[in-house]
Amino acid sequence: MEVKQFQAESKRLLDMMIHSIYSQREIFLRELISNASDAIDKIYYKALTDDSLTFDKGNYYIKVEFNKENRTLKIIDSGIGMTKDELENNLGVIAKSGSLAFKNETDVKDGHEIIGQFGVGFYSAFMVADVVTVISKALGSDTAYKWESEGADGYTITPCEKEAVGTEITLKIKENTEDENYDEFLEEYRLKSIIKKYSDFIRYPIKMDVIERKQKDGSESEYEDVKEEQIINSMVPIWRKNKKELTDEDYNNFYAEKRYGFDQPIKHIHISVDGAVRYNAILFIPEKIPFDYYSQEYEKGLELYSNGVLIMNKCADLLPDYFSFVKGMVDSEDLSLNISREMLQQDRQLKLIAKNISKKIKSELQSLLKEDRQKYEEFYNSFGRQLKFGVYNDFGTNKELLQDLLLFYSSKEKKLVSLEEYVSRMPEDQKYIYYATGDSIERIDKLPQTEVVADKGYEILYFTDDIDEFAIKMLMTYKEKEFKSVSSGDLGIEDENQNEQTADDNENKELFDLMKTILAEKVKEVRISKRLKSHPVCLTTDGEITLEMEKVLKAMPNNQNIKAEKVLEINVNHEVFNALKSAFEHDKEKLTLYTNLLYNQALLIEGLPINDPVEFTNDICKIMV
Repeated sequence: MEVKQFQAESKRLLDMMIHSIYSQREIFLRELISNASDAIDKIYYKALTDDSLTFDKGNYYIKVEFNKENRTLKIIDSGIGMTKDELENNLGVIAKSGSLAFKNETDVKDGHEIIGQFGVGFYSAFMVADVVTVISKALGSDTAYKWESEGADGYTITPCEKEAVGTEITLKIKENTEDENYDEFLEEYRLKSIIKKYSDFIRYPIKMDVIERKQKDGSESEYEDVKEEQIINSMVPIWRKNKKELTDEDYNNFYAEKRYGFDQPIKHIHISVDGAVRYNAILFIPEKIPFDYYSQEYEKGLELYSNGVLIMNKCADLLPDYFSFVKGMVDSEDLSLNISREMLQQDRQLKLIAKNISKKIKSELQSLLKEDRQKYEEFYNSFGRQLKFGVYNDFGTNKELLQDLLLFYSSKEKKLVSLEEYVSRMPEDQKYIYYATGDSIERIDKLPQTEVVADKGYEILYFTDDIDEFAIKMLMTYKEKEFKSVSSGDLGIEDENQNEQTADDNENKELFDLMKTILAEKVKEVRISKRLKSHPVCLTTDGEITLEMEKVLKAMPNNQNIKAEKVLEINVNHEVFNALKSAFEHDKEKLTLYTNLLYNQALLIEGLPINDPVEFTNDICKIMV
């Protein structure tokens, strides 16, 4: 028996195949089953042009057998088989793919896409096996041959006996080591789970003898273990079925089977594209937020298949961060895979699929918003924060994609409204989209700054999420309407008493200057308020940083002590102002007391911390006595 050496720098190349290309040992079973599927497909294509052949799919299968005592694992197929020359050329020359050559010579269509491309998948068997034996009988041949190898030292090819056409691969599984457990590939449950994970949608039945616990005939209390042959894989993936034949229950069952979540999805999206890049996808909008969604452990991404074979569990490149809550899968025949078929090359096809998926998700969410408002609000309560984060995180570049999906609580409607709904109700004289920020709707309702805007009959959006105002700053405008905080310096509301207020400003300039001096660096300015009606005092801001943004930034680790430029506004029509004037004229010490109290009162209204709580309580006691 002649031992033949591998070609193509075999020892070095095979060593690389075994130790470097694949990140997980379990991949070997996926590769061998994919090769078996290709072997059956080749008979199908041959039958298309050979009238002497008929192809009945029911006669073709892949069988997985294991024997713990002998430490062997077999993968048997009823495919086209290999001649002696093909065994030597396809298995003796590493990185030569018989499937790829067949694909190049054959007009592949009808969804029977050949899987193999690189001619290296077979050698992944050496990751788990000391000896690999291949017995094959080619279609139309009377003789079978056995190919056998222990790895890089070479291989042998000898004639052998085999009745049926097809290939039988036997792996002599390695013994366990301190670091590696190879016994798992001789366990029924483990083999079943690998097949379901990677090869569930191979189009031919993958059979395996399994042990089932069954009731003994004629006995109600006795049970026995019975070995029976079962088909492990589903074969026909749901995404290749006609949408019209599928029900919501079918999609929900698929969602549960794939363990995308324990909830019921709010919506499913079934996509079939046959254009510049061909792909199928089934996407789900979950009902509930995963418990680890905002943790570092959460992984976004869709399952990625190539011709029904799982390539990646989580392909993050298919989803932008703002749609990271979407679950589901994509299957494409046109992807450029790397040699291990575990990761993708960053190519045009992948980016195009991702772009199309993003647009489709946006379109379906918009439809849900219009057609089933209650369901959309359920979704938004779970994942609206992520949409707003998407606007902020990408510096407004996704404005057109995300802005119509945002909802905020409305002071007028007393419910969540979209920006489009807000703008459609704006009076002609309203210049801005007004918003107010706070920890809760109840707290914003009581803000003094909202009085003049509400008095004009203008709608106010309530921002209660810490991300809201940051996102809006990136959005800047909606339908050419600028966003304006009710706490900003200029509200853009014309005041009929403008001349009178200017006179008051001049008259009380010395008082306000002294109050500013008392407060030192705490405020940029003290001035008459144009927005207060019933409240005596409030804080507003000049500049881009608002009071709510200051709160958020201060709560962040490693904050840079960024502060808003605060302005203390005084209501000159309130009784408190008379007390300020009196103290200014007669008792400067009391003015200091009043000024500090009003400033701290304004901080409390905004939910900001008081600099010195003890001093504040002492000041209250002084007033009381």
